[in-house]
Amino acid sequence: MTAGAGGPGGRDPGLQPERTRLAWRRTTLAATVAAVLAGKSALRDGPGVTALLVCALCCALWLGFLAVAHRRIRALSGGVPPEAFAPRHASTAALCTIALAVCAAALVF
Repeated sequence: MTAGAGGPGGRDPGLQPERTRLAWRRTTLAATVAAVLAGKSALRDGPGVTALLVCALCCALWLGFLAVAHRRIRALSGGVPPEAFAPRHASTAALCTIALAVCAAALVF
């Protein structure tokens, strides 16, 4: 068995932050698509008060997730090893994702 690109440990520490950064970008794109589709679904029957509130909520949740993701992408793009992901930021990203999914599910049913 041969050693990996990182030497005897078999791990290249330079690739992990890059993969994680790309995963954050893909997740941000998926959240953008979900928010746009939820907004489109909410406004399908016309711009009522409830539809506008749901659209505003979806936009706010998307912006919250986007802020956390952008902060993490910037941290991973630096030349130094990134700091650990703060629990506060992780919980914000998870709550925004779950709330956006609940809003989208409520609009479908």
